Amino acid sequence: MTSPSDAQHQGESFVQELRWVHGMIRRDLNAVQRLAAETLEGATSVDLRAEIDSLQTDGPLWKLRMNCLHYCSFVHGHHSLEDRALFPALLESNRKLRPVIDKLEADHRAVAVHLDEITAGVDELQQDGAPATRLRLVAALDTLAGHLLEHLDYEEEAISPTLRSWTR
Repeated sequence: MTSPSDAQHQGESFVQELRWVHGMIRRDLNAVQRLAAETLEGATSVDLRAEIDSLQTDGPLWKLRMNCLHYCSFVHGHHSLEDRALFPALLESNRKLRPVIDKLEADHRAVAVHLDEITAGVDELQQDGAPATRLRLVAALDTLAGHLLEHLDYEEEAISPTLRSWTR
């Protein structure tokens, strides 16, 4: 039988895991934004290679730090998993979360549009590398950051109480 303190500890582990993944998303977004800004200032791929390589070896399990495409793919996958598995489970545990889940799903759709813009910008950058292309990529990353960081904070705050009630 699970004691209340065991259940609280197990639920807290869900919250900590969510924050850990979101922390990686935040760190990687910051690194990708900084690298994109450096390209806007004229840095070449040669200039950035060492930093990209250090990102690749500096991360935990996932190699999402390799480039924007990996980052975008990871965030898409993370949100897809939340939509398919986490959110239905949260609703099963707490029906009062319906408006929260609706907002989070709408956020995921909006973030997906921004991620797709970044992916297109990276593809375009590979083709021409023009300053205007670099500027669009930096702007797309900045727009993503504004939406994604707000979303991550809201999600953690809104669903953590229900996650804390879960037991494994």
